[in-house]
Amino acid sequence: MCYEVYLSTDSQENLTTRNSELLRFKRVVDPSTDPAIQLLDFPNHWYVGSKSQCSCTFRHLHSVALGFGEPVDWSPEEQDELEATRELYVMLTSLLSSGYQVDLLDQWNGAPPADITTRHVSLGDISEKAFRLFENHKFSLKR
Repeated sequence: MCYEVYLSTDSQENLTTRNSELLRFKRVVDPSTDPAIQLLDFPNHWYVGSKSQCSCTFRHLHSVALGFGEPVDWSPEEQDELEATRELYVMLTSLLSSGYQVDLLDQWNGAPPADITTRHVSLGDISEKAFRLFENHKFSLKR
């Protein structure tokens, strides 16, 4: 079992052109393959992978109680997780700054749609270093 991150947008951009060693996009051709994808609002769906081929090598938080926050010494994180999440943040802010709509879903593999919570997130209020994903949450993003 692992994390699965999905993104939807109204941008027609081929996001695979933004692939790197740590951040990889793959178009979701058939959204019916995962019922949680149906929670996304925009017509173009993308699987967001990381260095690990799945979506595990991003900053994930099991509980939203700690909220967004920069890395701390008492909870070490791998450098690849920090950098992959930074690359994702930069890409999301780029799409939003270009006037596109974007939402993002962080799902523990197989979590039913009823277990997904929607959270409205303004990336303008969250620093690049503090950004992280919350397990079984959909981010409705704004700049």
